[in-house]
Parts: sequence; C-alpha cells; structure tokens
Amino acid sequence: MTGNSLTGEPPDGQTNKRDLARMRTDAESIFRAGLRAVDPAEAVRRMCRREKEQLWFGDHMLDLQRIDRILVLGAGKATAGMARAVEDLLDARISDGLISVKYGHGSALRRIRCIEAGHPGPDENGLSAARAMLEMAARAREQDLIITLLSGGGSALLPLPAPGLTLLDKQAATDLLLACGATIHEINAIRKHLSAIKGGRLAQAASPAGVVTLILSDVVGDDLDAIASGPTVPDGSTFGDCQEIIQRYRIAAKLPPAVRAHLEAGARGQTAETPKRHALAWKHVHNIIVGSNRVALEAAARQAAVLGYRPHVLSASIQGETRTVAQVHAAIARDVLAGASTIAPPACILSGGETTVTIRGSGRGGRNQEFALAAAQEIEGRDAIAILSAGTDGTDGPTDAAGALADHTTAARARQAGMDIRAHLENNDAYPFFRKLGDLLTTGPTGTNVMDLNIMVIRSPQ
Repeated sequence: MTGNSLTGEPPDGQTNKRDLARMRTDAESIFRAGLRAVDPAEAVRRMCRREKEQLWFGDHMLDLQRIDRILVLGAGKATAGMARAVEDLLDARISDGLISVKYGHGSALRRIRCIEAGHPGPDENGLSAARAMLEMAARAREQDLIITLLSGGGSALLPLPAPGLTLLDKQAATDLLLACGATIHEINAIRKHLSAIKGGRLAQAASPAGVVTLILSDVVGDDLDAIASGPTVPDGSTFGDCQEIIQRYRIAAKLPPAVRAHLEAGARGQTAETPKRHALAWKHVHNIIVGSNRVALEAAARQAAVLGYRPHVLSASIQGETRTVAQVHAAIARDVLAGASTIAPPACILSGGETTVTIRGSGRGGRNQEFALAAAQEIEGRDAIAILSAGTDGTDGPTDAAGALADHTTAARARQAGMDIRAHLENNDAYPFFRKLGDLLTTGPTGTNVMDLNIMVIRSPQ
C-alpha cells in the first residue's frame, strides 16, 4: 500500500499549528489501522486452515480425500489478496482458477489466472472473465469443490448479460443507476436481474458440486445477496422490485429498450426469476464473511485509544445522501466540543458504511471528498475538529484519491485561495477543491474494500 500524507497547512488560530497537524496525522493513522485489519489475505487466513486432509472454513470442515478437483473463482477489488492466501493454503491441490479484479488491483498468482477489468463501468475483459467462470462452474462434477472469492466491486467485474442483452445495455443501465442516487442494494437488485451469473446463478450452474464462498463485505448490513450481487446466494429481490426502483428514480425512459423490455417481461412472469431459496438445494453452498466494515472500525477505535482519544463507534451501517450524513456528523462533533454530549474530548467519533451522492453538477470528486467538503462548511471556526472520510479501497469515485480531510480551518483557507465551498458543492467538484488545499488522501490501491470510514478527531482548544 502506497500513499502520501495530508499536506494542508492551517493558518494561525486558537489551536496552534502543531496541535492541528497532530490531529490530522492521528486521523490518517487511525484510518490506516482500520485498513490493516481488513487486509484480504489475512482475513482469509484467519478464517481458513488446513490440517492434513481436513480443510476448515470457520466451523465447516471438508475432507480433501473426497474431493477430486478444486476450482477457485472470484471477482472484486480485493480478490487478488484473497486468492494468494488460498494458494498458500492449497497450492497443488488447486486444479484451475480465475479471478476478475479492477485495473491496477491485480497480482501475480501461481495457479489462479488474474484478469483485470473495468470498474465501476463493466467492460469486455470482465465479460470474458464472467463467461469463463460460468462455463467452469457448469462443468464441475459432484466430487468437485468450487471456492468462490468475492469482495467489493465484484458486481461490475462479473458483467455477463442475460440472454437478449448486450454489454452496452448493461453499461448504460449501470451508469444511470450510479448517477440517479440509487442505493447499492437497489443497484444490485437490477444488476442481478440483468445477469446470467449473479443472483445465485453461479451456484445454480455449479450444482451439485460443493461451493464455499469467502466474502469480504462492502455492503451495509453485510447482506449476502447484495455483496457482488450474490452470485452464490439465493436472491431475495424480484423483477417486481426492479420495476419499483425504476419508477422511484424516474429512469425508465432513459434505459436501453432491451433492458426495459427484459425487466417488463420478468415482471409479467415471462422471463425466469433468479434462483430463490425454495428453488434450489442450497445444502452444497456455504457463504462465509471473512471481513467487514465493522472489523475495520473496531481496529480504528483501538488505534484511536492508543493515540489518547476516547473512541466511539456510531455505526457500521451509515447510509443516505452524503451531504446530509456529513452535516449530522459535524453536528455531533460540535456537540462533543461544546460539552453537550456524553462523549468528552479528546474524542474520536467513528462511522462506516456507504453514502450516496446525487450528481447535479459537472465537477470531479467522490462521495468521501463530498462528505469532507460538506462537513467543512459545518465546522468552520470550531476549534478543534478534524474530519477524514475515505474509501478503504483507495479510490473515491473516478479520482486517484481515497478521500479527503477537512478541519475547522478549511473554509478560511479556501477563501484565502479564492475558492467558495458552496460553489464546489453545487458542482460536485470536491476533488480540485481539496487538491488545491493539499488535503486529498491518496493511498493508491489498498488491495481491500469494506466500504468507507469516517473519522472525526476532536480536542479541547488550547
């Protein structure tokens, strides 16, 4: 994991430069402690072990003497690290394997092929990888074992359209969903119903072979059927749900005609539903979460305590419009600073999850940078608060930054640099704002992905 430290220089104020610099450094240190706790290879090693011919996945044991072939399939930003751990565990027992990862997130593996593909927009590489995985699963026999590795980004990296649809159709639908403000659960409900591999269809193709899926969760609530759109999980959503989502966000007229026709046919019962719990014998499938946002938050809280703060975890399930969530967080920080909370400074307030940006402008940024920008407006002049919001995968929207940091001096420094926070917010243009201030957090690809971490460091003014 590479990266630069935050470099913004606060002006003179009640909190001296040394104290504020320490707060900013502490916020980044707390974030990185959370990252270390969800390293994908370590997460797999914690959950899986081999004792001679016994292979353990948590409490689930398999007898290797009864398994002919082991196939490893996977998709997501963090699956290269997960695959490396599986190779270390099984080595020559792996007969074949294929994973699909985001560009720049690949790794040289010994027995498992690694294909880099498009994310968040799916592309031909992802299509080829998904088709090959489905074919491998369909050829598996009852005595075979398929180990599936899934992490955040897996949905976009398995873009195999349902019959009658093209990759361009799925790309257009995905772009619309990402831009309209739909939640990840809503986006994935539609993705599953436009797919030949998601929503339980990979497990359906593999039956009766055994399937063990190791999951690094990037979904609020760790809902198994939403992570990577649940290729090995019975699907709880329906074509009817898809129709409601399309109507809710008023995007029906903008969808490609083939997509609209496919979803309408499904709602009428003319297209087969995704596999449900009653429609498939799921005894051959075991889905296991090996890491999550909660694990990262707990590690971040421990680091905050080491640095001398009173840690408090709000939630690992934060959702909603980014600006609104940021305003609520800023209000909590103000209360702590004012003595109007049960939490006293020095304090570190932590939360995780995945907020949503409704795009109205033409600027550049991501939800974490927008979170920091909206928070900066709310904490101006309030000694002494620093707020860091960053994605654990190291990328925030279509930018090279993981996120950004704002403190109670951000608004003043922006005015000195000739920038208006409100104008940048209205244009969804947080990236150039924080780049000019030197307050972007750039880590490079981290190799993991468990949604976002929001870290608020609060100290009493000197």
